[in-house]
Amino acid sequence: MTTPQDLDERFHAELAPLTPPESPTDPDEPVRAGSGLTGALARDLFRAQLTSRHLDLAARWLRSFDEGFYTIGSAGHEGNAAVAAALNPGDPALLHYRSGAFYCTRAGQVPGTDPMRDVLRGLVASANEPIAGGRHKVFGSADLRIIPTTSTVGSHLPRAVGLAYAIRAHARLINSDGGAEAADGGDDRERRASDYAPDAIVVASFGDATVNHATATAALNTAGWFDHRGEKLPLLLVCEDNGLGISVASPEGWVPAVLQSRPGLTYFEADGCDLAAAYDAAAEAAAFVRTERRPAVLRLTMVRLMGHAGADAEVAYRTPAQIAADLGRDPLVASAKLLVAAGVATPDELRAQYDQVGWEVRRIAEEVLAEPKLASAAEITAPLAPRRPVRVARAIGASAAVLEGAGEERARGSVGKLPEQAGGLTLAQTINSVLADALISVEGAVVFGEDVAVKGGVYGVTKGLRDRFGAARVFDTLLDETSIIGLGLGAGLGGMVPVPEVQYLAYLHNALDQLRGEAATMQFFSVGAFRNPLVLRIAGLGYQQGFGGHFHNDNALAALRDIPGLVVAVPARAEDAGPMLRTCLAAAQVDGSVCVFLEPIALYHTKDLYEDGDGLWLGEYDPPAEWTTRHVPIGRARVYPGPAGSSDDVTIITFGNGVRLSLRAAARLADEGIGCRVLDLRWIGPLPVADIIRESAATGRVLVVDETRRSGGVGEGVLAALVDAGYVGVARRIAAVDSFIPLGPAARHVLVSEEQILQGVRSLLAR
Repeated sequence: MTTPQDLDERFHAELAPLTPPESPTDPDEPVRAGSGLTGALARDLFRAQLTSRHLDLAARWLRSFDEGFYTIGSAGHEGNAAVAAALNPGDPALLHYRSGAFYCTRAGQVPGTDPMRDVLRGLVASANEPIAGGRHKVFGSADLRIIPTTSTVGSHLPRAVGLAYAIRAHARLINSDGGAEAADGGDDRERRASDYAPDAIVVASFGDATVNHATATAALNTAGWFDHRGEKLPLLLVCEDNGLGISVASPEGWVPAVLQSRPGLTYFEADGCDLAAAYDAAAEAAAFVRTERRPAVLRLTMVRLMGHAGADAEVAYRTPAQIAADLGRDPLVASAKLLVAAGVATPDELRAQYDQVGWEVRRIAEEVLAEPKLASAAEITAPLAPRRPVRVARAIGASAAVLEGAGEERARGSVGKLPEQAGGLTLAQTINSVLADALISVEGAVVFGEDVAVKGGVYGVTKGLRDRFGAARVFDTLLDETSIIGLGLGAGLGGMVPVPEVQYLAYLHNALDQLRGEAATMQFFSVGAFRNPLVLRIAGLGYQQGFGGHFHNDNALAALRDIPGLVVAVPARAEDAGPMLRTCLAAAQVDGSVCVFLEPIALYHTKDLYEDGDGLWLGEYDPPAEWTTRHVPIGRARVYPGPAGSSDDVTIITFGNGVRLSLRAAARLADEGIGCRVLDLRWIGPLPVADIIRESAATGRVLVVDETRRSGGVGEGVLAALVDAGYVGVARRIAAVDSFIPLGPAARHVLVSEEQILQGVRSLLAR
């Protein structure tokens, strides 16, 4: 296989016999007839290519004595320097992990940046590394407008589509004066990272094998879908095609066939090992996107040198001839030959520059080795999910102030009056009213998803919003959850406050990596320099009557519970849904929080609690003047005392549909002289641990009523919290059966019932 020594020796050997023209060439002239690449720019790009190459060599050297922790390099892909040169330095970029020369070129366009030190700090996991702070080796920089991504299979591409949408929708970052955070302690670095020029274009690079991944297919499809609808997206996708996905070769002709077949995407291609050809194609593609504001894809053919990563032995899956053929196309050698042939550099100058850059990289590598590493769990997790509850409450108050002067606009709803004057509202009506108020008071708020606009949602939750606020603020998307969430991530990154909807909880699993791998990691891997505020609404959980089955009655939350930093809210009733949704919206604005607002479908239109017609499950809508006093902070539960005044016998801990079931059971138990308090968790992530411990200790008997499954269910977290706190009372759990939910009446056999709650409480008292 190709080694660092091979690359060193070949570079010097290939340049030795070269002879420059007798007279030097004007550096402002093209390096080749018909090309737009000048000699001066070519020399700058060659310097970036050299830097990228020596950073790769340094990564292997550092790894050889266990001081380097990342060896996936850019050797062979240095032609992507030309892409950076064809763009404006303010154009946001989401980079493939082999786009090192792009990073070095962009850094050369912005004074005061040091790509050598930045990348080397990432390789050694230095806590001083400027974007991720030693948490991972990524290409990212707020100053360079390079958004970090750890994607290996294109999971950043849906976000790129969303960011292009945001730039189209809003030429400048919206600093949410309605939410007041920008004027109330917002981070300048955050705003600078998201503030893009009106003519900016988004660039996202990826490898050839990525075109086969479902996430990339979703992004390509969505970009084309927007274009087909006449909605322009300033998006340039760059496929760095080296013909390999780790050890698997892309079939000959497959990648260009796939990319050229995508509707709505204008296709460009060039030899990425030829600096002039790559630059000309990139400049043409970038100019097309910038002028037409339409998506394009640029395919650059490249080679991969030194294998996939440090431990990869190419000889196991490639022939010596194949390896040698790639070595023969080394873009660094090709660029050097281009410079010599153009008369803008001599072989001796380029060999000396090669050695000088290598020495400089090695010197800086030795310096960063001594820098500190992350030293504690607290330090590592600090940027994961910042919580500023006072500012969140203040932002809610600021939104309320905006609304107090917008009475006529607020009264344009379907009922023709202010929501606080409409009497008791259902859960669905309350959510609708909160969304309407947010669209009035939060500049940049958008609501979108499948069927949410024209139809108003499958359950009518968004009914009338499109008619009130227009298709730019409330719109239907294509039927793909990956694209919906990715659109939200990019929109949030572009300064908007996105409120996408996933139609059913079971559908979320089609796109979970957009939450787990992309949304939740953004602040973590950028130390807060970039954020993707998001309030993802999901209809879910069980107990639907007359409809359902596995995909429409889904009670699985395990996949959400273990995502670090994710906020998961589950309102059970209207009077909690309003404050909780307002908190999520404000937390997204203030802290860049990623929130999942899980809405129990079976409770959307429920009106009664104990008996038909009692209307006790309806809730009054809070007038804006009372929002701050009715504020529900993230991670705070709600306690219902016993219906007969006594609540000293048993604590029932539950959420969602379990709240209504438990309150009904508690009323029946009160007739037997048993006093139960009911604790509604309200927040599944983070769990309200302090409230759980306090209310459990008050009775010494705990029944956890968990409508999710026994394995991986929410109840596991509740019991673990009690154990960790040293709870000494008795506890038991009622949970749904480890089963998918069947269709029709059979669902009752696997879901928690009111009768089970009664039996559970009685069994605790019998001990």
